[in-house]
Amino acid sequence: MSPTFAESLIAGGISGTSVDLLFYPIDTVKTRLQSAQGFTRAGGFKGIYKGVGSVVVGSGPGAAAFFAAYERLKRVLAPSLPAPIAHMLAASSAEVAACIVRVPTEVVKSRAQTGVHGHGGGKGIASASFAAARAVFQADGLRGFYRGFGSTVVREIPFTSIQFPLYEFFKLRLARYLHKPSVGAHEAALCGSVAGGIAGAVTTPLDVLKTRTMLDMRDPTKGEVPSLWNRFVQIRATEGTRALFAGVLPRTLWISAGGAVFLGAYEWALILVSGS
Repeated sequence: MSPTFAESLIAGGISGTSVDLLFYPIDTVKTRLQSAQGFTRAGGFKGIYKGVGSVVVGSGPGAAAFFAAYERLKRVLAPSLPAPIAHMLAASSAEVAACIVRVPTEVVKSRAQTGVHGHGGGKGIASASFAAARAVFQADGLRGFYRGFGSTVVREIPFTSIQFPLYEFFKLRLARYLHKPSVGAHEAALCGSVAGGIAGAVTTPLDVLKTRTMLDMRDPTKGEVPSLWNRFVQIRATEGTRALFAGVLPRTLWISAGGAVFLGAYEWALILVSGS
């Protein structure tokens, strides 16, 4: 039985908050590895919980928006499309909705994690998410909170287009193997871990582009910020192909473990809120 809108909303919020808080230090390390400053200058292993306040504010609503949209679209598309295509389209569309909520907190988080804020290459250590958010607003206004929105969507759509069809496929195959009508929360966690790890590794270059865009201090209104393609070419030419896979190991481990918690917690929370 498909969850109701309210059930998927609540379960998604619980799921998103749980995974982001649990794996925040790994995300910090990954972000600093991808920073153009270099890992050490971006903070190294110091202050790995900087920016965590933005996650508390944004992760729950973002995940809630995603799952509410995903479950609804999956039901609408399923009767007329093959299952993998329906899951791909539902996940991609839901991710755009989630990004509207999540990107501002991603910008604040990235700036706080690396100590980068302000125009003109200004650098400093943001003592808290509020300090980073204030610096973004003072430099760019509300528009600054959506810096990197396009690159985030470009990263997330391929990611979810890989992860969720794989996740649904693995759940179906595992349920058949176990001779059960559906998998439980811990089994869904296993499926989410494998699907997330595969998707995370494949889409690492897109994640690097997203991180570099969010950390770029140049003024986009003056035409100073390169396009995603030009940024890709520049990184490859000046830093090598290896730089496009910076942070691939922590990203893959983080998303693999995070996929287990994210999707396992979602299934568990659905059971909890639905009372089934």
